[in-house]
Amino acid sequence: MTKTAISTPAAPGAIGTYSQAVRCGNTVYLSGQIGLDPQSMQLVEGIDAQIRRVFDNLKAVAEAAGGSLADAVKLTIYLTDLAHFAKVNEVMAAYFNQPYPARAAIGVASLPRAALVEADAILVIQ
Repeated sequence: MTKTAISTPAAPGAIGTYSQAVRCGNTVYLSGQIGLDPQSMQLVEGIDAQIRRVFDNLKAVAEAAGGSLADAVKLTIYLTDLAHFAKVNEVMAAYFNQPYPARAAIGVASLPRAALVEADAILVIQ
């Protein structure tokens, strides 16, 4: 099966040796996104803004792959403080409808650029 890299200027450019997403068949693997503004490549301020920016970035990459967040079947959320998990749930309600994707939430010691939250996703596009 052919792997195709997905890239869009509507999400932050890769800051390492990875693609924003890779499509293999009808499955798209979205790399982790932190709350970077795609134009300035600076981290937005505060947990609420970072959570929204993370989902905006994932949405942009999903759309560049020919899908949407509605195609997400799995999300992984990484938080430097699990006390923010309720805020993630609140913001997710604006980006996802039922049936919600499967999800894991993981507490981590730190994230790139001192971000407070990161998320990645797996999409299945029919």
